[in-house]
Amino acid sequence: MADGGQKVLLVSTDPASNLDTVLGTKLQGTPTAVEGVDGLYGLNIDPEESARAYRERVVGPYRDVLPADSVAAIEEQLSGACTVEIAAFDEFTGLMSNDSAVEFDRIIFDTAPTGHTLRLLQLPAAWTSFIETNERGASCLGPLSGLKNQQERYAEALAILGDGDRTTLVLVTRPELGALTEAERTRQELTKQGIENQFLVVNGVFRATNRDDKVALKMEAKSTSSLQAMSEGLRALPSFEVPLKAHNVVGLEALRSFFEDHSGSAAEKENFSEVPREFPRLVHLADEVEEAGQGLVMFMGKGGVGKTTLAASLAVELASRGLPVHLTTTDPAAHLEGALQQEVENLRVSRIDPEAETEAYRQKVIERSRGDLDAEGLALLEEDLRSPCTEEVAVFHAFSRVVFSAKREIVIVDTAPTGHTLLLLDATGSYHREMVRQTDASKMNVATPLMRLQDPSHTRVIVVSLAETTPVQEAAHLQEDLRRAEIEPYAWVINRSLAATATTDPVLRARASEESAQIETVANDHAERLFVVPWFGDEAQGAESLRRLIALDS
Repeated sequence: MADGGQKVLLVSTDPASNLDTVLGTKLQGTPTAVEGVDGLYGLNIDPEESARAYRERVVGPYRDVLPADSVAAIEEQLSGACTVEIAAFDEFTGLMSNDSAVEFDRIIFDTAPTGHTLRLLQLPAAWTSFIETNERGASCLGPLSGLKNQQERYAEALAILGDGDRTTLVLVTRPELGALTEAERTRQELTKQGIENQFLVVNGVFRATNRDDKVALKMEAKSTSSLQAMSEGLRALPSFEVPLKAHNVVGLEALRSFFEDHSGSAAEKENFSEVPREFPRLVHLADEVEEAGQGLVMFMGKGGVGKTTLAASLAVELASRGLPVHLTTTDPAAHLEGALQQEVENLRVSRIDPEAETEAYRQKVIERSRGDLDAEGLALLEEDLRSPCTEEVAVFHAFSRVVFSAKREIVIVDTAPTGHTLLLLDATGSYHREMVRQTDASKMNVATPLMRLQDPSHTRVIVVSLAETTPVQEAAHLQEDLRRAEIEPYAWVINRSLAATATTDPVLRARASEESAQIETVANDHAERLFVVPWFGDEAQGAESLRRLIALDS
């Protein structure tokens, strides 16, 4: 669009954005000109910076009006992960306002993965409803004026999102059953919110050029059968297919040639480096967890790297060995039942459902307070508990229960994509700091959830990535964030690796060659332990296929 003469703003709402790497320009929290492309500007919504600005916007007017302890109390209210989420949402709605629309011909949002984005898109309606019905003005955002001042902006955001002439929602998926199922669920959720102008892009569609390559033929067949099984709802959308590229799409040259179909011929001319194929398999991780007999195993990483499948595979393998296993997920978009498809002996499956957890938390708080509050006090409490921020607290409590239950059994957690998980860990850290602040450290005999996550004898954090430039970089940033919280990752898993197969197809061979360099980077610079899972041609659904996945040799 920019090369065509339009002035374009490209915005990432993902807390774990990699736009800088893809564009080759260091982006800020304000529109930054992209070097080498006239008319293109990039912007990363930095949740922490947005939260700082939001806090000051709310607290600033009261600094010279209220007593210092009252100002401090407001700042305390604004210190949690909820404020980070709402501040990022505030930036999001601001960029959709008329001022930004006038300044740029097009604004393109590169959103966070599905669960995080659905939450973001639901917030305009949630906060509009809360503002309209909240008469007291207390919430986790502080004074009601901090909300009221933005009410017009939220209403405008709702109108823009639902206006098909102004907004197009592009669903991006891969030709895989799980990804297409998720895209259909997202389509339905967006339609319920009145966002009906949707477009579908199927990325990474593969056609084999070497008809003797079993891996290539299997990948083509999987792609074809998945697309044939696409839902009627997705099939009805205007759509576009993008062929699987021989190389990672990073840098302006790769971006400009993205829509050209030259993958096969270009790959055939490459001089490929040798692709090593001897890597430790994930079955060794199962052996190590079995030896411990209990504890928490958390699979973390960006969306689409296969955390759900790997978590389910490990859980099924350990349960098959007779160990009691609890498999759960913190991802609002994840459905473990779809991977398992049936009950498995020794395996208990659950899900931290934000909606259910929030309602249960509301009822619990109200019941506990009935003896201490009069009718008016209960009414005010119920009003405050309708704040969308209540979800943060409820999900944190549910997550804490999971963390502590790993003292008695093996608990395997399929986490939400990186950004969403970091918000949850931020809430965990806030709770820990508050406990320490209120308790003499020398007398503190109660462990917090953060202390359990920091304990390597209790928790194994597994960082999952694909052997591609941006997933590896994002996983490395995740590891840095974990280490700042004094949580040391136990191991990395490189998933769906073509370098660990015997493919000879030119496109796949080119990708495998690039993977080798990324695997070396992970092994040398990032991972204390590294497991590699080969690309698996079959859909890993059902207990038997999940068990086969964990011990794959090729």
